[in-house]
Amino acid sequence: MRFMHIADVHLGAAPDHGFLWAKDRGREIWESFRRCIADANEKKVDLLLIAGDLFHRQPELSELREVNYLFSTLERTIVVLIAGNHDYLKPSSPYLKFPWNENVICLFSPDCERVRLPELKTEIYGLSYHSQEIREPKYDNLIAEPNDYFKILLAHGGDAEHIPISKTCLQDAGFDYVALGHIHKPQVVIQNLAMYAGALEPIDCNDLGAHGYIIGDVQRRKVKLSFVEVCSREYRHETVEVTESDTVFAIREKVARTIHEGGSQHMYRLTLTGERDPQIRPDVREYMKCGRITEIIDRTVPAFHLQELARRYRGQLIGKYIESFEDGPKGIVEEKALRYGLEALLYSEK
Repeated sequence: MRFMHIADVHLGAAPDHGFLWAKDRGREIWESFRRCIADANEKKVDLLLIAGDLFHRQPELSELREVNYLFSTLERTIVVLIAGNHDYLKPSSPYLKFPWNENVICLFSPDCERVRLPELKTEIYGLSYHSQEIREPKYDNLIAEPNDYFKILLAHGGDAEHIPISKTCLQDAGFDYVALGHIHKPQVVIQNLAMYAGALEPIDCNDLGAHGYIIGDVQRRKVKLSFVEVCSREYRHETVEVTESDTVFAIREKVARTIHEGGSQHMYRLTLTGERDPQIRPDVREYMKCGRITEIIDRTVPAFHLQELARRYRGQLIGKYIESFEDGPKGIVEEKALRYGLEALLYSEK
């Protein structure tokens, strides 16, 4: 038996609102989901597990129809899904009453339920959110029924507000695999037993690294897991080192080179560091035009030669300010206070 485990697709999301590429991001999420469905056919997947937050919010009827059409194109795959904290089941949600294709099974109960698939000799346990927050550790007391079926727990959560999860309880619950959702970064929770698939596409600027889905191949109730990357682009945090010799344009070239070398398709949060010429200020607004940049943090400090300044301004306010630090700054905070203070005093003279 082969399964595909996905989670946190967030259909309907529009990440990076306000940036020029935001519209592309919403379409890319749908396209990545479509590619998953195509991959399920190509890889002859028997079971598609969706561990919550298929939608970013309450789905519209048109979105449900689009998803159901894609499910109908699956040649051999059974779909089992749960609702997470983003697409939780309101009483009025069209999610609840939608006429899904016959290969789709929704575990929509607020308490854990089980579906048995004899043709795959597999059982799937799961529950759905009926509110945005669930603080009760609903998975902690679950025990899988002892039998010779391959047993899967489909779960969404893992923090204080969204079903706290105990690793010890999961290990002792008797499941053969725990398909987790809610955390957007793919990660192993318990080796060969419990994994977060992560989001198909990064949704937030802190969703760093590759994103995709998990393939599980099951033989004799043992599973071999592999990660498949499908995301169109990534969020990346990079540092640009500035030196005293850099001009405003030179810094811009360093920013552009960082984007080019890392891949212009990705989204970046950049931090400028180092000591700069005190006579210049990095033109952050202009640097933002160099690529898909969500934020530039300027942590550069002016490169002052303290002995020379102390000698030049001896007896004056600037000289006395330097002398107030006696043998020099003692730590990072004092260093910044000295340099920013000097910058303010020197600029105020002009």
